[in-house]
Amino acid sequence: MNFSVSVVIPCFNEKDNIEILYRHLSMILEIYPELELIFVDDGSTDATLETIRSVAEKDPGVRYISLSRNFGHQYALKAGLDHAGGDCVISMDADMQHPPELIPVMIEKWREGYEVVNTIRGDQKSLSVSKKFSSGLFYFIINRLSSVEIKPGIADFRLLDRKVVDALKQFSENHIFLRGLIPWMGFRQTSVHFEPAERHKGTTKYTFTRMLRLALDGITSFSSRPLYLSIALGSIIAGIAFLYGIYAVYVHLFTDDALPGWTSITASVLFIGGIQLIMLGIIGIYLGKLFIENKKRPNYIIRAKNF
Repeated sequence: MNFSVSVVIPCFNEKDNIEILYRHLSMILEIYPELELIFVDDGSTDATLETIRSVAEKDPGVRYISLSRNFGHQYALKAGLDHAGGDCVISMDADMQHPPELIPVMIEKWREGYEVVNTIRGDQKSLSVSKKFSSGLFYFIINRLSSVEIKPGIADFRLLDRKVVDALKQFSENHIFLRGLIPWMGFRQTSVHFEPAERHKGTTKYTFTRMLRLALDGITSFSSRPLYLSIALGSIIAGIAFLYGIYAVYVHLFTDDALPGWTSITASVLFIGGIQLIMLGIIGIYLGKLFIENKKRPNYIIRAKNF
C-alpha cells in the first residue's frame, strides 16, 4: 500500500478513553504501514494530555497537539486537520462511539474514487426523546433555511482526501461548522451508516447550551434567510396592524361598540415588541459574527506539540 493514513482525534477530558482507543486503532489499522494518529487536546482539565504523551513515548506514530485553552470541538478538529499529513485523513471522537472497525470500509470507499466519505449515525436507543426531537428539529430547520443539504445523523466521523484537506486549510472563518462546510465544498462524496456504541467512559461534552450554540452557528453560517424571514414576518405584522388600525377607526367613528380599555392595546404592543426583539436578535447574531470575523483572530492557539 503506497498511501499514508492520518487519524485526527479531538479530546477534551477523555483520559480514561485514550489508551483503549489507541489499542483498538493500532490493532485495526496495523495493515496500513504509513499511519499517524493525531490527538488534539482541547484544553483538558484532567490528565488527558499526560495520557496522550505517555502513549506517544511508546509509539512514534502517535502525535499530539495541545491547545492553549478549550476552543471547542470544531476548532480542535480543524487544528488536527491542518496538521495532518496523510493522503487520506479520518476524523473521529475519542469516546469510542465512533467504531474504529469502520475505518477500513471508509478507506476502501476512498480507494474507489470518493474524495469525501461521510458517516451517518443510526438512532441510538439510549438517546432521550428530547434529544432525538431537538436533533430532528435542527436538521429540519437548517435544511429549510440553507442552500446546502445536511443529512440528518451526519457525524464528524469522516474521511477526507488530501485535496479536500488542503482546500479546507484555506478556511480561517470563525464559528466554523464542518458538518455544513464539507457538503458545501463539493467533491465526490458518499456515506456509510454506523450504529454508535455506548460511550466507554465519561459523559458527553455537548451540553444543551453547546448544542444550541452549534445549531445557531450552523444556521447562520450557511444562510441569510433568517434575515429575510424577519423582514417577511415584520411585513406581515405591519400589514395586520394597519388593517386593525383601519378597523379601530371605523369602530370609533361609525359604531357605538368602542369600549375604553387597555387589554387589546397592551396585547398588541407586547406582541409586536416581542417580534421586534426577535428580529433584532437575529440581526444581532449576524452583526456579532461580522464583528468577530473582522478581528481576524486565529481559530486556535497551540501550546505544545510533538511534531
